[in-house]
Amino acid sequence: MNFTIRDATKNDMPSVLGLIKELAIFEKEPDAVEVTTTSLIEDGFGNNPAFKCFVAETNNKVVGAAIVYNRFSTWKGKILHLEDLIVSQDMRNHGIGTSLLDEVVKYGHSLGVKRINWEVISWNDGAIKLYERKGAKVLRDWNVVHLDESGIKNYIAKLS
Repeated sequence: MNFTIRDATKNDMPSVLGLIKELAIFEKEPDAVEVTTTSLIEDGFGNNPAFKCFVAETNNKVVGAAIVYNRFSTWKGKILHLEDLIVSQDMRNHGIGTSLLDEVVKYGHSLGVKRINWEVISWNDGAIKLYERKGAKVLRDWNVVHLDESGIKNYIAKLS
């Protein structure tokens, strides 16, 4: 299978959104996606981009994406967060996910980050095995905490 990994462009964002929606279905949250093509373009390609995106392309079609952004660790300093690494279901097991992860690690290294971190859903055994084979530690004793938009509003309301 021939594919290339490259920096995403604004024109790729409709395809990236399609991959994001495909991931939401895979993770059993088909109605959770709120971003739009417009918001991806505005947030990723404006004056102060909120994220960087790499895409995997074959036959002029985007079949994978990795979305990263900068964070700061009070223990380590600069770190890179991999928000999502997505490969279209019909394109898995061709090395695309590994190549996207390789690109993320090379990018993090070029930035001089002290760590690259991401989450993986507990039942995604294929992804967990890939990450562990690549030397990542899957920390099973930490819980991810989210305060969603409604939770933020309720929190603020209680402060008043």
